[in-house]
Amino acid sequence: MNLLCCCCCNMAPNTRVTRKWELFAGRNKFYCDGLLMSAPHTSVFYLTCILITGTSALFFAFDCPFLATRINPIIPIVGAVLYFFTMSSLLRTTFTDPGVIPRASYDEAAYIEKQIEVPNSLNSPTYRPPPRTKEVLVKGQTVKLKYCFTCKIFRPPRASHCSQCDNCVERFDHHCPWVGNCVGKRNYRFFYLFLVSLAFLAVFIFSCSVTHLVLLMKTETKVIEVIKTAPFTVIVVFICFFSIWSVIGLAGFHTYLTTSDQTTNEDLKGSFSAKGGQRSVNPYSRGNICLNCCHILCGPMTPSLIDRRGIATDEYISQMQQHSSPRHPLSDVISATHVPSSAMITAQPIVAASSNNVLGIGGTDLKQRFYDEVIPIA
Repeated sequence: MNLLCCCCCNMAPNTRVTRKWELFAGRNKFYCDGLLMSAPHTSVFYLTCILITGTSALFFAFDCPFLATRINPIIPIVGAVLYFFTMSSLLRTTFTDPGVIPRASYDEAAYIEKQIEVPNSLNSPTYRPPPRTKEVLVKGQTVKLKYCFTCKIFRPPRASHCSQCDNCVERFDHHCPWVGNCVGKRNYRFFYLFLVSLAFLAVFIFSCSVTHLVLLMKTETKVIEVIKTAPFTVIVVFICFFSIWSVIGLAGFHTYLTTSDQTTNEDLKGSFSAKGGQRSVNPYSRGNICLNCCHILCGPMTPSLIDRRGIATDEYISQMQQHSSPRHPLSDVISATHVPSSAMITAQPIVAASSNNVLGIGGTDLKQRFYDEVIPIA
């Protein structure tokens, strides 16, 4: 009987399905079978959760009963709403794909190098590394597309490579260890809502805790007695006082970035600041504050490009073994099939509009969903 069971087990086929996230080339962590993803290092994120949850728990346990009795019973309800909104925004920021751009496959990377082949002689062709930049026009303004030697792609406008996660990210803002993820195109709205809601929560808890102490001081003549009566309230006030300024400052800074449609990366680099007496115009701005806010905070969320829960086929696994990367959907950007040899040497692409309203770079049409900021040239 045991021999029969062993034979059946050996004959049973392996039904385990390999998902693409298991072969992902970057350093990101994945959870729930690839449904959620975060940065490789999340220890600071857990510290953020402990600080917010711990401070709120002390407030609900030691301040809310007193304030609900003496002032208004709605105070705990308001605090609970702010807490859950803050934590939900934080979790959405942490476990959402920020806009990771897939890497080029081995064949695509080799094809890119062939497009810029520079022969030294007729008998000994020599290959040189791909050029670092290409140029496109965004609303009449020249924008450089930088080449990423890790992902083997020309990054779209506003994209950048995160050294922590080892991925290129669309509309890269910055890598935030406090939320445990990159902040990019697909999770910036959640990050901004987290900052704003955290600012309201910190101000609310700080105000209520100070009010608690002030009411206690009316009955106690000495400060030491007040501290002995409500020690945890003093701790809450201390934590909020030293954190509220940075939280409000960050919320205000990102409000400025949102209204002007900039990223932290662009602001730190001074991409649209005055240089040499001339101020560069931001080509990504919608023209006014309301349109910029609506586009960033209320616009449709683009789908993830990495298909992390997709089934890894034999062809995909073979491709990953060669280059450790999935197929890159933006590879058409660098497939300069119709660029003349002189253009290949100078690495300047031909930019033109095609009949189906997509941008043509180097003679190849580029889907507008990947370059939604690029305006076709008439």
